[in-house]
Amino acid sequence: MSDEKKKKLFNKPEKFPKKAVTAVVSATAVAVILWLTLGQGIPGAKNISFTQLPKEKVPKSIETEVIPEYRELERALGCLIDGKVYVVVTRGEKPTAGYGATIESIEVEKNDKGTNMKVHTLFTEPKEGEAVAQVITYPYTVAKTDMTQLPNTIELIVKYSE
Repeated sequence: MSDEKKKKLFNKPEKFPKKAVTAVVSATAVAVILWLTLGQGIPGAKNISFTQLPKEKVPKSIETEVIPEYRELERALGCLIDGKVYVVVTRGEKPTAGYGATIESIEVEKNDKGTNMKVHTLFTEPKEGEAVAQVITYPYTVAKTDMTQLPNTIELIVKYSE
């Protein structure tokens, strides 16, 4: 082997340019920050956009299968229909008309058991002395979210109107 070839084989490699190393490290840091910010690794709540539906826009399967099953309970639950998550809040059996429920916000947080949805709801009740129909009612509300997967757990957080 010639001396020229030996020199080329056994020469120390050139050092990486500092600008290239800095660019790679910066790009990696930005990618990690974006990954964390988008909720892939940071525990914490993420607000979910939703649309509260009028009764005539509630999917038939919720009206016929979910509401009858849960109408006597006070709770929040999720339903996956045609790739979209719907949130149902039921108030249970009430002795008169005048009771209602409105979803104010929905947030999802990651925890050690997966994901937890918090459904912040405003419950309204008939005012003292207000004339209401004397009939048993089962108030509920339904919202369509932009989610495509159900969370592991759902938590109902209630605030009463004053």
